[in-house]
Amino acid sequence: MAVKVMIADDHSMIREGLKQLLELEGDFEVIAEACDGVDCLEKLKTVVPDILLLDINMPNMNGLEVLQKMKDMKMKVKVLVLTVHNEVEYLLKAVDIGVNGYLLKDSESAELKKAIFTIADGKFYIQPNLVPLLQQTMKKKKLAKKKLDSLTDREGELLKLLSDGMSNKDIAERLSLSERTVKNHLSSIFKK
Repeated sequence: MAVKVMIADDHSMIREGLKQLLELEGDFEVIAEACDGVDCLEKLKTVVPDILLLDINMPNMNGLEVLQKMKDMKMKVKVLVLTVHNEVEYLLKAVDIGVNGYLLKDSESAELKKAIFTIADGKFYIQPNLVPLLQQTMKKKKLAKKKLDSLTDREGELLKLLSDGMSNKDIAERLSLSERTVKNHLSSIFKK
């Protein structure tokens, strides 16, 4: 049985090309197309694809916003982000929201088909050359979180005020502390 696919991309030539490419061998059936994020969400009210191929850069609502809305609405459609963005921030955001796969548009068609089959099978698919970058960034985030978690409540409060642009003197006044105490806390924060 063919995997039912929906394509959401603001470029009609990309949609047409993907549709022809996917339907060529009969493994996939493109059941819907959307030209932007709003159109995508509207069509998802009436069609239920196995996989949604979702572009990030779209007018009216980008792919990450669509992904977030789908999650908020508890839609069960599996999503493969198909994008030109190889920056780790987009990948991290998509993973945080709950994407099933992430593939760059410069991939080979065989890799696209493999990604769709993998996701349809209930697994996740991240383009292989992006995995080390994702792991490295997540490791850094985990280390940063560990460091932040090591702060006392008071140090956390001070750091928040400092990040809001307050001076040591303003912080001292706000928290009814001496400037010396604020400096000591900040010294401790920087050591940690």
